[in-house]
Amino acid sequence: MTVKIETGEKSKDFSLYDQNNQIFKFSEFLGKRVLLSFHPLAWTSVCAKQMKSLEDNRSTFESLNTIAVGISVDSIPCKKAWAESLAIMKTSILADFWPH
Repeated sequence: MTVKIETGEKSKDFSLYDQNNQIFKFSEFLGKRVLLSFHPLAWTSVCAKQMKSLEDNRSTFESLNTIAVGISVDSIPCKKAWAESLAIMKTSILADFWPH
């Protein structure tokens, strides 16, 4: 089933762990815009560029009252190793790995 989400549509609350095993809870960012940048899998060149772009443009996002996070189905240890290899220090990369 495909669900289309419109720009500006409110999301339901969710929580996922990031690469540092920290909980990212969507509802903690009320009053801010949250950019969810989905990527299929870690360790691919296109996805690496995508996540590095979030990190490199962090100050621009902050000036727009926006939190940018990456998200994919990779596990937390995979995300941690990948983030370290890319020198991503401040951007959360969320692990939507099953089972939760």
